[in-house]
Amino acid sequence: MAKQVRDEVDDHVTRWSALWEQNPEVAPEVEGALVRMKNILRRSRRGDAAAFTDPAFTLEDYLTLHVLMIQPYPTEATPAQLAEAAGVTRAAMTARLDRLARAELITREVEPLDRRRVVVRPTPAGRAAWEEHIHAGMARDQQLLSALSVTELKQLNALLRKVIVSLEE
Repeated sequence: MAKQVRDEVDDHVTRWSALWEQNPEVAPEVEGALVRMKNILRRSRRGDAAAFTDPAFTLEDYLTLHVLMIQPYPTEATPAQLAEAAGVTRAAMTARLDRLARAELITREVEPLDRRRVVVRPTPAGRAAWEEHIHAGMARDQQLLSALSVTELKQLNALLRKVIVSLEE
């Protein structure tokens, strides 16, 4: 069997495990998996941040449009639904939506049957901006995981799905 290549996480796990080598509760495999997943996500976020250098269209703008575009009822949501989906406060979402409305990337319309309800929708320009950046993001994501074959990606997804399903139960 070929010798497995070590990464920076192996060194971290070795140091971490040595602190509690007599403790049966220590699980180096769990620490290694979680640190590797965090590392991959950190690299993904850095790549996304580096891709949005134009102050006229920020990463926050993109993420807000993205949340809007992937709602259960795509392309239509209330500000509260968007705030929940984006993991931000309602006040933060209002500021984001104000910016997108000024840039004419979204519209906000009062529902005729319930005037308390505001519905946010992308404009054609908003949809175009989202589509331009979603494809670039997909390319970055594919590059990030390019070391894995399609079969390996399917295996990884199956394993991660198993973890998520167990957390949802």
